[in-house]
Amino acid sequence: MRVFDAHCHLQDPRIWSKAPQLIAKAHEVGVVNFVVNGVSENDWHLVKQLGQSYPTSVIPCFGLHPWFIQERTPSWFDMLKQFFDSTPSAAVGEIGLDKSSRGKKIDFTDQVQVFQQQLQLAKDLKRPVSIHCIRAFGDLLPIMQRIGPFPAGVILHSYLGSAEMVPEFAKLGAYFSFSGFLMSMEPRKAKKMLKMVPSERILLETDAPDALPKFVSDTLYPVEGDSSNSKELHAQEGISGLDSASDGSTMPKETLNHPANIVNVLSYVASLLELTKEEVAEVMPHEYSCQMGRAVLNAQGLQILCDVQSTTDRLLCGVMLRGCCFVLCSRASGPV
Repeated sequence: MRVFDAHCHLQDPRIWSKAPQLIAKAHEVGVVNFVVNGVSENDWHLVKQLGQSYPTSVIPCFGLHPWFIQERTPSWFDMLKQFFDSTPSAAVGEIGLDKSSRGKKIDFTDQVQVFQQQLQLAKDLKRPVSIHCIRAFGDLLPIMQRIGPFPAGVILHSYLGSAEMVPEFAKLGAYFSFSGFLMSMEPRKAKKMLKMVPSERILLETDAPDALPKFVSDTLYPVEGDSSNSKELHAQEGISGLDSASDGSTMPKETLNHPANIVNVLSYVASLLELTKEEVAEVMPHEYSCQMGRAVLNAQGLQILCDVQSTTDRLLCGVMLRGCCFVLCSRASGPV
């Protein structure tokens, strides 16, 4: 099995000191690449450091998350552009709009301004962009319609929007990435929404260290976090009003998510689609025979390179070549 984690935060202060061990363990279970998203000026250098330390595994992303725009300096945008100038392999993210109880504490006009600046930058630089959106999809859609198209693609990270809005975003070329937070949505609603997403636009992610899977069908890899650094990006009031106790089932509150847990997200998505994991591989539009999938990000987007092994191996791919964004790949030659 080879898996690509389309969105995580290995630079998060709660797990930063454990990042090398997390990457090593995730590699052991088949996670070959990690899209690591920055959230503020304070962590962009850490994201860049991870990309430099793991150039074949980590795809760095730089962006100003809506929760942290009040902390930005007057030179934040110039600094952001400098990071992209010095990191040709980087994508844009995590950026977005937020009307959750936490997001409402931040001026929405300011959120929109900062978001639009970064979205336009992603378009101008032809970089993929990862978007955070909570209770603001009605605001997001016209902004994307006005600024688009986006040469390197757009991903709606940890999507929990309505089923009805899926076609509108899909028309714009958006991709929909699902994390463990999907397990906190009412199953019938989640199934309806997921089945509206074209199979070629489904991606998976862990959003680690958040979004610890609630329902576990495979081995769970918990992480004991540093409770002194507790700036959760999505826990408690972040995702559709869900509280953090719903994430990770009966695990202690300080227990965090691991990128290796993407196999549980895959299993849950397959169950909602009423398919086996192997059948999910069949319905995905891009299948390749390969020994290992390797994600390479360049200025034109994300590409998948595969070394041929046999025609019986299947690569489960949300592959987005050139005109698209992030990739999930999982070689499925048997039960995961």
